[in-house]
Amino acid sequence: MFEHLQNRFSFPKDTWGKYRKNFTRIEVPAKTILLTEGEISLNAYFIEKGIVRAWYNNDGKDITFQFFMENTMFSSLESFRKGLPSMVSFESIEPCILWQIDKPTANKILEEVYEDPKLRSEFMDSVFERVFDYMKHFFSFIKESPQERYLNLCKEKPDIIKRVPQHYIASYLGITTVHLSRIKSKILKDRL
Repeated sequence: MFEHLQNRFSFPKDTWGKYRKNFTRIEVPAKTILLTEGEISLNAYFIEKGIVRAWYNNDGKDITFQFFMENTMFSSLESFRKGLPSMVSFESIEPCILWQIDKPTANKILEEVYEDPKLRSEFMDSVFERVFDYMKHFFSFIKESPQERYLNLCKEKPDIIKRVPQHYIASYLGITTVHLSRIKSKILKDRL
């Protein structure tokens, strides 16, 4: 499970072993809320198995804006690092196996990471990847039609299409489930 992180970050083996024991393995069923919008995030998670979505409430409507899958870490970054109320909620879509780490322990690890220029660079690259995902998603609403957004999602993240319920995909694309059905029908018709 931790091989992915070990391959991504060049921690010395003895250091990595020390960090591993700070994570707690938890199993949660589908539809488990891991953090509620407005709460302070006290934990970060690594996904061994399953999918988690990040969403927020917009006038009573829940808007999905990111999915996290296996071998991904997630938390409400602004809340976890700065102690601010979270702008989002996190919910499991499938039954999940997660590895949880608390804020004080994560902060100790990050202090060590920041002291090593190579590790610091690797860590910042991983944070940038998440920010880049947010930027791409945001700009897709400006530059692309809903059909183009759907086709890009199919191409770039086919596992989401296969594993995530349609109403969450529609929310992520900024459309209704009816509109998503029309898009899928049109694409199918165009291919025939």
